[in-house]
Amino acid sequence: MDITTIIGVLMGLFCIMLVQVLETGHISSVMQLVQGSAAVIVLGGTMAAVITSFPLKDLMRALRQSTRVITRSAKPLAPMVPIMVELARKSRREGLLVLEAEALKSDDRFFKQAVLALVDGTDIATLRALLENVIDQEEEFQQPGARLFEAAGCYAPTIGILGAVMGLIHVMQNLSDPSKLGSGIAVAFVATVYGVGSANLLFLPFASKLKMKIREESRRKEMILEAVCAIQEGLNPHHIEKRLRSFLEEHEVPADAEI
Repeated sequence: MDITTIIGVLMGLFCIMLVQVLETGHISSVMQLVQGSAAVIVLGGTMAAVITSFPLKDLMRALRQSTRVITRSAKPLAPMVPIMVELARKSRREGLLVLEAEALKSDDRFFKQAVLALVDGTDIATLRALLENVIDQEEEFQQPGARLFEAAGCYAPTIGILGAVMGLIHVMQNLSDPSKLGSGIAVAFVATVYGVGSANLLFLPFASKLKMKIREESRRKEMILEAVCAIQEGLNPHHIEKRLRSFLEEHEVPADAEI
């Protein structure tokens, strides 16, 4: 589970409620932010706009991918370095064919595809072009989830303004009855809060988180690509290790690693 997503959302909600309490002086004022009509207008309207924006196939894929916001982080890069270096050593000692068994044991689809292409004796130019195309296509297939949240983040504030206008229309229709003015004004302002708040505390941060995870996953695949191409070139495992460590952040590189 990606704990930072949960912490960020809870912190944002807490800050909004805290400001409301500080402004009014009593905790019960938090309930003033709960307006069913505003929620229906903003959330329902945003969902309708998003559904209209996506073909059904992309919408279903986006909904499946959206769970990645909280369910899991991208796989770390550092563990791949010793794995690929060991493959390089095995290929030098026993030949490329021995790597087939290692590939078939893995549940990593891209790793398996890359190593099997290497075992097949694919020349380095074709190998690199093949794997780069796979990386590009898989990254594109993973984009709908981020695009869904980006679309929601664009629509929500405008739908919030629509809710505010509807609330003010209610106010104007009931100017002769002061008892009905409060509910209309509340819907107007709370709808704006819902629209702007959901966009900037939920939808756009979720889109950013998904994009970062997609990019991190692509970097891991690029590391595998560089490794199999280096093995195909016949580079020394030590040189391959140094090349792969260039993908790592400074804190991920072992302290005793040679430069």
